[in-house]
Amino acid sequence: MRNRVFVLLLIPFLAPLPNGRAQNATAPASTTAPNDYSKPENWLCLPGRQDACTVDLSTTVIAADGSMTEEAWKAAANPRVDCFYVYPTVSREPRISADMFQGPAERQVVRVQFARFAELCRPFAPMYRQVTMLGLLARMSGKPIAGAQALAYSDVADAWHYYLKHDNHGRGVILIGHSQGANLLRKLIANEIDGRPIERRIVAAALIGSTVAVPKGAGVGGTFAHMALCRSATQTGCIITYESFPADFPPEPGGLFGEAGGEGMVAACTNPAALGGGSGELHAYLATHAHAWVNATEPGEWLKAPKPVTTPFVSLPGMLTAECATNDGLNYLAITVHKSDADARTGEIHGEVAVNGTVRREWGLHVLDVSLAQGNLVAIFKKQSKAWLAGQR
Repeated sequence: MRNRVFVLLLIPFLAPLPNGRAQNATAPASTTAPNDYSKPENWLCLPGRQDACTVDLSTTVIAADGSMTEEAWKAAANPRVDCFYVYPTVSREPRISADMFQGPAERQVVRVQFARFAELCRPFAPMYRQVTMLGLLARMSGKPIAGAQALAYSDVADAWHYYLKHDNHGRGVILIGHSQGANLLRKLIANEIDGRPIERRIVAAALIGSTVAVPKGAGVGGTFAHMALCRSATQTGCIITYESFPADFPPEPGGLFGEAGGEGMVAACTNPAALGGGSGELHAYLATHAHAWVNATEPGEWLKAPKPVTTPFVSLPGMLTAECATNDGLNYLAITVHKSDADARTGEIHGEVAVNGTVRREWGLHVLDVSLAQGNLVAIFKKQSKAWLAGQR
């Protein structure tokens, strides 16, 4: 039954994207030979070059009274830690494993989810032959795709090994992944980092939109034997993980999110707005324009009395809060949008999964998982980096 539900939920993601590759039936087939990560073209982002991470991230900050100010952004000149990012499922290619072509979907998701972290770290984002949307549908329809899953993981592991050998030089590193990307990093941590000497170089790991299992009431154990959940911004070598849903539309049993397998295990939730627990204000960076990597509700007007927004991102201070919550035994990050007649803003955040204009509540706020807390994550990573560097001294 769970597999059938997954198939039904995945269908809206399979619609063709503008400028995507799904319709290109003549695209060259992926090979299974190892990628050469010494080649710059196999990376979406590398330090010191013009690429998917060197983009305009300026933001219009829209206050409750309707006033608008522009927030500039720039990368750190000489960051002392690194970030290693694995992107979510974006490929609509007509095969189970994606090729290594850097298309608009890959570049857009980097812009929305990862490029901003370059204000605190050197950015590393490998391309990898991910399991495509079609591959995920095949798996949940009962068709074996173990080879495609192994290929995606081997690419990420190879990129990680190359980075460690040629670029890390003992530096601290923050691991960041969303959805499929987080799943792959979860496996990488379990196989090669957790409890091993390399763990000492991990500043933090953000595994977002992916389930990390912990024993009920505990902050460590389950998926990882040694790496604990982050409970403060000065804690290092720890895990930040959550799956976001509107507070009034929580996940339901039998869906994709909020549930961990194994007796006594629950899905971990760490609230980036309040790592120590309780509710906190989200510092979101929301895309002004449509998401080019997924079918979602397109951004509309941000103000009740519309004004043009010319920056690629908006921020809405005081409008969003988050708190880890439980519903029917499922753990999730509950997002509350605070609306009032006095607020000049529309109270809409857009970006929910949609098909034919209808929001699919089953997916929660999966598309927005990273965007909703990106400012919080930047602030946390800066503090964790400072703490990690202090520990090295």
